[in-house]
Amino acid sequence: MKVTVGIKALNEEKRIADALESAVAAVAPFGGEVVLADSGSTDRTIEIAQRFPVRIVQLANPAERCCGAGAQLAFQSARGEYFYLLDGDMIIDPGFLPAGIAYLEANPDVAAVGGHVRERNTQGHEFQIRANTVANDRNWAPGIVDRLDCGGLYRTSAVREAGWFADRNLHAFEEFELASRLQARGWKLARIDVPAIDHFGHTEDGYHLLLRRIRSGYSGAPGEVLRGAIGRRHLPIVLRRLGHVRNGLAVMFWWLLLIVALATWHPMVLLALLLVPLLFLSWRRGSLRLGLYSLTAWNVSAAGLLAGFFRRRTPPDRPLGAIELKQA
Repeated sequence: MKVTVGIKALNEEKRIADALESAVAAVAPFGGEVVLADSGSTDRTIEIAQRFPVRIVQLANPAERCCGAGAQLAFQSARGEYFYLLDGDMIIDPGFLPAGIAYLEANPDVAAVGGHVRERNTQGHEFQIRANTVANDRNWAPGIVDRLDCGGLYRTSAVREAGWFADRNLHAFEEFELASRLQARGWKLARIDVPAIDHFGHTEDGYHLLLRRIRSGYSGAPGEVLRGAIGRRHLPIVLRRLGHVRNGLAVMFWWLLLIVALATWHPMVLLALLLVPLLFLSWRRGSLRLGLYSLTAWNVSAAGLLAGFFRRRTPPDRPLGAIELKQA
């Protein structure tokens, strides 16, 4: 089989029909397949998916639910020579798979290729910042990149050489972690000048999103990535390129300075320590509102770095238990 599009989903009844329809249309020219990997939806996600000519697999143990487990469940059920992972709130562009497959076949040293990501919801703090990042970060521009955030088309053989698609322990950063393992083995990643997906994302306020990330374990993902890299060949890449680790360590040092200033009671130093990061981030983000949100997010991420690093792990190469609900 030429290509598999895997869709990971949890309670995505609002968007899942659009995601499935786009995926089925995308694989049709190749005789490919679509696999819906559900992590235990309690809404109408499965009912809606039953209408489409797709395979449906569900995580057997809901306690294992996380972003990495959903992605890995989709991959371990795939049969295609190439694999694209789609979230349940994404729509794949019909022209991307032909362009992506042609690029990979012409460039045998490239393990994966992505395209342009169009963010459709930019009301919240987080997605305003992400939209600005998409517009300015080199990893979102065409060319050789060091990660494929929001998805890409992967050579199945390269992923298997690297061990697994997504570390089943991760609550986020699956694409970065996979890219690090691939690059540590000499593979390249690229982004081409072709539309790939429309991403709708969350519409909630940024602070509510931060709270959701704390409750779901998402905020601990940088620590999980770092812990998983200990003793492996991709550790130097993680230390060099995962900004959340560097930022988290910087915030911890800032906490230490605040404690010292408070304990020795230097009010002006304490005030400067509070104002300087806020003013810097406000200048960088273009507004005081986004600067304050960034400062809050950095503190949440630093706390998560510690929590995630010490979180209990399951061997990432252990297959996930799955229930097949429907064959295509």
